[in-house]
Amino acid sequence: MFENLQDKLERAFKTLKGEGRITEINVAETLKEIRKALLDADVSYKVAKTFTDEVKQKALGQSVLTAIKPGQLLTKIVHDELVALMGKEAEEVTLKGSPAVALIAGLQGSGKTTFSGKFAALIRKKGRSPLLAACDVYRPAAIDQLKVLGQQVEVPVYAEDGNKNAVQIAKNAVDYAKRNGHNVVIIDTAGRLAIDEEMMREIAAIKKAVSPSETLFVVDAMTGQDAVNTAKAFNERLNFDGVVLTKLDGDTRGGAALSIRAVVSKPIKLMSIGEKMDALQVFYPDRMADRILGMGDVVSLVERAQEQYDEAEARRIQKRIAKNQFNFNDFVTQIQQIKKMGSVKDLLGMIPGVGKALKNIDIDDDAFKKIEVIISSMTPQERESPEVINGSRRKRIAAGSGRSIEEVNRLIKQFDDTRKMMKSAGSGGAKNLMSMMKGAKM
Repeated sequence: MFENLQDKLERAFKTLKGEGRITEINVAETLKEIRKALLDADVSYKVAKTFTDEVKQKALGQSVLTAIKPGQLLTKIVHDELVALMGKEAEEVTLKGSPAVALIAGLQGSGKTTFSGKFAALIRKKGRSPLLAACDVYRPAAIDQLKVLGQQVEVPVYAEDGNKNAVQIAKNAVDYAKRNGHNVVIIDTAGRLAIDEEMMREIAAIKKAVSPSETLFVVDAMTGQDAVNTAKAFNERLNFDGVVLTKLDGDTRGGAALSIRAVVSKPIKLMSIGEKMDALQVFYPDRMADRILGMGDVVSLVERAQEQYDEAEARRIQKRIAKNQFNFNDFVTQIQQIKKMGSVKDLLGMIPGVGKALKNIDIDDDAFKKIEVIISSMTPQERESPEVINGSRRKRIAAGSGRSIEEVNRLIKQFDDTRKMMKSAGSGGAKNLMSMMKGAKM
């Protein structure tokens, strides 16, 4: 996410390396590079120019403290301006009414249906009772896709097979929710172009019919400036409440995230960062600025860990570590908790300095699977008491798991080393597990 932009901004800041103070000459050279980086990220020229003008105004005349280098000071100014550009503070989705209605709009292929499923999962997790309404009556299999997603997140889907009147379906879904105790209705609509007048009239009619408390415009973050222009056209017709950025885990240049707030004056409220149904987060401008500038995102990392944190299990593991009883069963439990947190590379990228180090390194999320396959080929006794695993047992485990004897030996050695380290250092959780994976070279 934003790797190219991050690289170019880093090179821009190097222009000030070795400089004793900020001057109009050296700051102009740096800002020229920053403007080029933003344009390469598909940020509009007007937004990029306004951004660099603001940075220049705040940078010139700044007195540089002895302990702070000019490059560090300019990085801080750019960070603050990035936060301001993306909205300053997070704005959560507001769902009011009985039932509260959320209308989902956007272009075809932007990820509206998948987002609707993720949004339903997020709402359900907060104790609400959502209902998904299938109002995309044009795309083949759109209704079936929403039903599959509904099953995955355990949220019912209201659909009317054969009915092509999306406005009527939306109204009927709200009536159904009232009768059946659902306090949130998420209306998934068909993708449409802003130039398609008939389709734009339909989405406007749906909004008028159901009076949503929240209208969200879904944007594919990989489409860059085109997405911003489309959002502007939609906003003129719909006056939506907020933006959702999808596919931020892909090869996105960042133009949409950086430009959209300035162009349409509407907040980015949510962002989708993966394929899993729980990969949906509130958009925090300050945290995104941290990540763009390679500063990591420790707060989000901690929040993800807390979501999967089982206090009772942690105490049990801590006791076993203290008694040197940590075994492969405990290890698999730790793996499963970390897997729930998301992609390994994404998690490591949230740690300050680590993302840059991993830039050109391909981290295989299937590494966990390889480890789990080896452990699953062990007998209950071997998982419970790793010390009984001798040479003949290792050969049997290798044959049963389809891995080489070298991989099995490496895993067991790393496990033994990690167990000793955990006992001497206390519970290391994810950090020790990541260290083990790196050492195992899987």
